[in-house]
Amino acid sequence: MPFDILPPLPLLTVTLIRFVLVISVSLHILLTKRNTSSAIGWIGICVLMPALGTVLYLMFGINRVRRLAKKLVSGRSAHRFQATQNSSWNRELDGQFAPLALMVSKLTSRPLVGGNCISCLHDGDGAYPHMLSAIDEAEKSILLCSYIFRNDNVGGDFMEKLVAARKRGVEVRVLVDGIGSGYFFSGVYWRLKKAGVPCARFMHSILPWRMPFLNLRNHRKILVVDGKVGFMGGLNIANENLLALKPRHPVSDTHFKLEGPIVRQLSEAMAWDWYFATQEVLAGDIYFQEHTANGESVARIVTAGPDTDLEKIEYTMLQAITLARKQVRLMTPYFLPGSRLMSELALAALRGVQVDVIIPLTSNHPPLDWACAANISPLLDAGVRVWRVKPPFNHSKLMVVDRAWSCVGSSNLDIRSLRLNFEINLEIYDITLAGVLDDFMTRHRNVRLTHHDLDKRNYLIKVRDAAARLGMPYL
Repeated sequence: MPFDILPPLPLLTVTLIRFVLVISVSLHILLTKRNTSSAIGWIGICVLMPALGTVLYLMFGINRVRRLAKKLVSGRSAHRFQATQNSSWNRELDGQFAPLALMVSKLTSRPLVGGNCISCLHDGDGAYPHMLSAIDEAEKSILLCSYIFRNDNVGGDFMEKLVAARKRGVEVRVLVDGIGSGYFFSGVYWRLKKAGVPCARFMHSILPWRMPFLNLRNHRKILVVDGKVGFMGGLNIANENLLALKPRHPVSDTHFKLEGPIVRQLSEAMAWDWYFATQEVLAGDIYFQEHTANGESVARIVTAGPDTDLEKIEYTMLQAITLARKQVRLMTPYFLPGSRLMSELALAALRGVQVDVIIPLTSNHPPLDWACAANISPLLDAGVRVWRVKPPFNHSKLMVVDRAWSCVGSSNLDIRSLRLNFEINLEIYDITLAGVLDDFMTRHRNVRLTHHDLDKRNYLIKVRDAAARLGMPYL
């Protein structure tokens, strides 16, 4: 029988199918969605459009990443932190930040470790020479993860060093993000693969049924050499970060060199990402080393992502703000936090803590600036001081509380970074380093944002900004 004369389904059958779809999807949403607004929204879509709503929910509403992570963790949980838990450098703290240290220990299952030397490096000009030198000196292993790894002059320098290390027998593993380092074509990925360097693209697929993964990005920046020296922070690998080249769109940033027992936790985080992407287990002394003391810093790695580490960086920041007595200083390229962080910052300011938020005068993503302008007024009302940094665009992600505790790494202060991206930060208990970072942020308080600046926007600009704010979870 030709398709154009097939009899339509009886109305009762269609109604029954719609009812079953709505009930089935609604039950799944009720049992799995923690966010009430999200749950109500998905149920509403499925009630209004049962067939299309079900398809959309199956594609975009189910966190398959977390399910995959739980499956992988079940086979590795005993192995993952065994070495760090038994380290002779584990530390416990007393005093103001003791509750924070205890909470983050339970939250992350990672101990605080002492005996570390943590050096602050600024821009590609300050960081790249140290990173390239470490790769040159590698004898056993190199683990590299970068959100953006461009196939340009700077990227070419890194690839040349990585290929040379591979040729001399060093075990090299490179992980790049499936979006940040090129979705349709990744020059870095193909160049390294062609040269025989093991390279993987994190959650990359052009298949329609895997489209949800477009929204989940590995934003971490990690380099570990021989399990002895590590680098992490906000710095990508690209010409734009090398200010000496005077690029068209320069990006200033802050990165950190790590030496000491904390490097093991950094190696473990990178090894987990590699396993998540490739199912290859990295093990042995070539990747994980026991360390002697290299400094006085006490530190811990904190990872976050839409897997088993959901919102852990945000929880760490919230607890630190709660314990603040004198000041909280934040520096971030994009400032679009959710209601919890906004409320905590406002409450800190209301109880007399000096709260400074330092953001670029203009970022490299205008819609983020528009949304920020529409979202920031409640903080100004509470007495939070918002400062804007003059160009070049500063991509640093720094937080210091009471010039004693610091949190640095890859995580921006926006909902995407705090909920959707895979991020890595480092919490540091070191008064000297906290003072250095605090002074750095103080020097970048160029222009203060006021209510007058927001009020003088014309009506159309305010509408544009308010509309951009609706996209906060995905910007």
